[in-house]
Amino acid sequence: MNGIVLAVETTPANVHDSQALELLVERSEPAEKTAVFADKGYCSKAADDYLRSKKLRNGIMRKARRNEELSTYFKRKNKLISTVRYVVERTFAGQKRWFGAGRARYLGLDRTNCQHILEAICYNLKRAPRLLAELNLTC
Repeated sequence: MNGIVLAVETTPANVHDSQALELLVERSEPAEKTAVFADKGYCSKAADDYLRSKKLRNGIMRKARRNEELSTYFKRKNKLISTVRYVVERTFAGQKRWFGAGRARYLGLDRTNCQHILEAICYNLKRAPRLLAELNLTC
């Protein structure tokens, strides 16, 4: 996991991010048994079923239900998942710091989606030299 952006989906403000899970997974084309990591907002039976149907490992953090505390097992699992998810959060932070991402500069979903795609391309290009250098050192 290196923080390279593999897929982008822009949704209107009235649609929760978790609604785009299936589309993002389809666009990123993960191999079977690849782990898909996400925060607690994506935790649902539908997401579990979808990942299982695609033969992907579920790395979605669990959340406690009303009047029901999260088990010790899932608390530990969430902690382990968070040690991997920081890479994704670092990617968002890098896009925000370097390119001012997070602020829509255009009106309309299509134009805003184009902005997000261009930010992702720029982020990947900015990260590419370091990633290539790391690959050459290990080969």
